[in-house]
Amino acid sequence: MRHLLNIESLDAAEIKQILARAAEMKHLRGPHPEAPLAGECWALLFSKSSTRTRISFEAGIRELGGQPIFLAANEIQLGRGEPISDTARVLSRMVQGAVIRTYAQGDVEQFASLSGIRTINALTDLEHPCQILSDLFTIIEKRGSLDGLTVTFIGDGDCNVARSWIWAAAKLGFALRLAAPAKFQPPAELVRRAGGDIVVTDDVLGASAGADVLYTDVWVSMGKEEETAFRLAQFGGYQINQAAVAAAGGTPLVMHCLPAYRGKEITSEVFEANAGTIFDQAENRLHTQKAILTLLAP
Repeated sequence: MRHLLNIESLDAAEIKQILARAAEMKHLRGPHPEAPLAGECWALLFSKSSTRTRISFEAGIRELGGQPIFLAANEIQLGRGEPISDTARVLSRMVQGAVIRTYAQGDVEQFASLSGIRTINALTDLEHPCQILSDLFTIIEKRGSLDGLTVTFIGDGDCNVARSWIWAAAKLGFALRLAAPAKFQPPAELVRRAGGDIVVTDDVLGASAGADVLYTDVWVSMGKEEETAFRLAQFGGYQINQAAVAAAGGTPLVMHCLPAYRGKEITSEVFEANAGTIFDQAENRLHTQKAILTLLAP
């Protein structure tokens, strides 16, 4: 594996290898005894703001013996209109890898193709692969296995997180239920192309019934701020609350990729009752991304 660009391009064996390595990285937390990134510099090229992604990658690269260089797009020539193609060819002569958090998926793919250096998609509008890989690791850590799993995603079913969940479910064979308003459901062609046991509905409680995992994300993603009023009106009933938890039955894992807006996509009561899982989920970004960093072939 040379790059990590999306879940769509991974096969089941590669995903499982990342998840197994993440467990090793968590066990070996701290400076890695073999320092696999020793002598390497990695560029963190971010056009979108970040807390968990930036800190987890910076800490992870350092723990693996490398040196991260954070480059906010508005602080370099990319923010003044330099093409991503030129940025890629410059950085390829100075660093050994790049972690990119931006808007267009095509920019990450073009960077990887033209630079030739190891490239990781740390979020685009199309997918958020590192998040979902760490979520899968968290589920295994809590449940022991993905076998027979049913995940219910509530909220914007066509956001980058939901799209990555679609591909993960299709690749690994677990059931996925997406509860979203009609205007925010994934394209039928995407669901058909992915295959697998994926159901799209506007029925929150129906989708929650029997779920092992209840998952949500913010209603207003970065770059969609001008749609805030419209989105808040559309998503009013698409919330993880006590009714959704009760519909799931038993003790479902309640997960949120953060930041969380209590009272919107999740109630404060449900968030705090499941804070242990949610913050373990956040921590696991570090371990999973370290796994990815060690598995990319130089």
